Formats: sequence, structure tokens, C-alpha cells
Amino acid sequence: MTAEIIDGKAFAAGLRARVGDVAAAFEAAAGRKAGLAVVLVGEDPASAVYVRSKGKATLAANMASFEHKLPADTDQATLIALVDRLNADGKVDGILVQLPLPKHLDEQAVLLRISPDKDVDGFHPVNAGRLATGMPGFVPCTPLGCLMLLKDQLGDLSGKEAVVIGRSNIVGKPMAALLTAASCTVTLAHSRTRDLPGHVSRADIVVAAVGRAGFVKGEWLKPGATVIDVGINRVDGALTGDVEFDSAASVAGAITPVPGGVGPMTIACLLRNTLVAAHRNAGIALDEAAL
Repeated sequence: MTAEIIDGKAFAAGLRARVGDVAAAFEAAAGRKAGLAVVLVGEDPASAVYVRSKGKATLAANMASFEHKLPADTDQATLIALVDRLNADGKVDGILVQLPLPKHLDEQAVLLRISPDKDVDGFHPVNAGRLATGMPGFVPCTPLGCLMLLKDQLGDLSGKEAVVIGRSNIVGKPMAALLTAASCTVTLAHSRTRDLPGHVSRADIVVAAVGRAGFVKGEWLKPGATVIDVGINRVDGALTGDVEFDSAASVAGAITPVPGGVGPMTIACLLRNTLVAAHRNAGIALDEAAL
């Protein structure tokens, strides 16, 4: 068996196109573009690349991009004041503070300051609580993208056994909540789980987000399982995932590659969340399931 490759790049391109069409309709109805504000503190090279790519993608999707670049020595009060201004700005629907922040700044305090209704990253505890209790809110972009790929590949997920490896607030926990809401039977595992291969061997769906290159082995997998690899690790200058790709591809039914799998979905889902926020903020109806 050779697994089908799940093309996240192609799916993300389709999502971005749909977002762009709906964003144009929003502008016609609201008299303004949906707006995403991105805050970058300091000169971290990777963060600067991410911010540039997000800005380009926002403009390409018929939305307004507001970039705020602050020096590395910016103090907490200045950053909080900027977030407060963005919260109050009617042109801004989504606020994203690029992480990591310089070490002298309190990331948690900054993220808590973002209005939950503009928290398009889905990191605010209010949105985490909404997700856990089935209320409408904003879901972190990476797990949302994973869920979209799974539904596109498998259709109805109801009753499937799913294992999520990794318990971060950004991917693992919200991924488990999304799969639970989709009526999967979910095991939230991690690097200290006893007999992790045994848990994985029963799973129809495996989502690996543990941050260790090649951690999940092909022989752990149930034949025909669908594998979503969230990992991005640099090994000998090359990007590799948390799943040992070659051995997994010989057992799985479908698998995401690294790169080109989950990665492109993250920015596409950020644009989607911003557009949803714009409709909610403007009081304009939107069929969110169609995005």
C-alpha cells in the first residue's frame, strides 16, 4: 500500500479563493474591507517572514492589512496600548500578535488583552472555553485546517477513533476538542503516554503535533489510517515532520507531507477567521460552513 498524499497546498488555495470572493461581497455590503492587524515586535527573521507572507495573503484575499512593527525594546505598556487601540478600531476585525515576543514582554498578558471577538488566532481563554463548550468562537488556525483536510478526505468523521499526539494549547488541545465535536472517540496522547504505539495502532485518524522529527513510526499505524503531520522540524537543513514519512506512507491510507500539507492551511484559516470576525462585527449574516 502507498498512501494517498493529502495536498494541503491545493486545498488552501481553494479556501483562499473562496475567502477572497466572500471578502469582495463583504466590502460591497459593509462599505469597507475586512481588516487584519498584525503586530511584530523586534527583528526575529522567521517572524518577519511570517508577517510578510500574512500581509501578502491578506491583500490577495481582498482584505485590508494593517502592519505594526515595533522595536525590540518596546515596553509592555506601549504594546498593551497598541492592542487597546486596535480593539477599539472599527476597521480592524482581527488582531494577531506575532509570537514569540522578546523575553522582557509578558506574552500571556498581551494575548489576554486582545478582544476575544478579534482574536482570530483563537488563543484567548474565552475562545478556548467557547470551543470546549460548543459555543461559537474562534478556533486556532492550525487545528482548524487539520479538521478541514480530514473532512475533505474522509467525509463524516462520526465514530472514528482518533489519536492526537501533543497537548499544546495551540494545536493538541483544540484539535482534540474539534474531533470530539465531530463525534470521534478521541485519545489525547503525548510523549509520556504509556504504550503510545498501542494507542496509535487502534486509530483511524492520527494527528501528530509533538515537535519531534520522525517521532511517529510507520509500524505503529493501523493499516489505512489517515495521518495528519503538524510537525515542522529542521533536520540537516531540510524540513521534516513528526511522522517518519516513508515508513508511514507504506501503511497509511492517506498522509500529509511536510512541507505542503498542514502548513499552507494555517494562513488560509487565519484569513477565513478574519472574514468571519468581520461579518460578526458588522452584523452581516454569513454561512460559515460554506467557507
